[in-house]
Amino acid sequence: MIRAVIFDLDGTLIQLPIGYDQLLEKFAAITGTSNLRPLNQKISALDQKKRRQVFRMWDEAELLALKRATAKETGMALYRKYSPKPKALITMQGKALTETIMEKMGLSFDFAVTREESLDRISQLRIASERLGTSFEHILFVGNTDEDCSAAEEVRCQFQRVI
Repeated sequence: MIRAVIFDLDGTLIQLPIGYDQLLEKFAAITGTSNLRPLNQKISALDQKKRRQVFRMWDEAELLALKRATAKETGMALYRKYSPKPKALITMQGKALTETIMEKMGLSFDFAVTREESLDRISQLRIASERLGTSFEHILFVGNTDEDCSAAEEVRCQFQRVI
């Protein structure tokens, strides 16, 4: 039985057209390396100063892309379906963008876990489960990527992919 639902943001509830190629070039200049894969691990390994610079640049790119963001109807239908249940949002987007999108799109969650808190999807799921006070066997995670699916398998929660 599903007691709580965790949603991903970009690609699941919205489409956020960020120019990642250009953004990665800027990240490479900050970090001094062109080898930025896997991105989340590379950013997590940065010192605080460089990580803040990367996050600031990332925030700027996201806020620019917000003007062209669109709702992902299949994800939004699932959001409406599960709206009575306790809900969390986990995202690799920044806190500023996440709060703006939630307000703009009328989305309400018990809380959101953003990249500032963790750049690791499994860690984000664990934080959300703990804050929801619900064990993984009773959680549905709604996401859109293979990484989302793998993370759900790792923590042993239910998963629904949005295409």
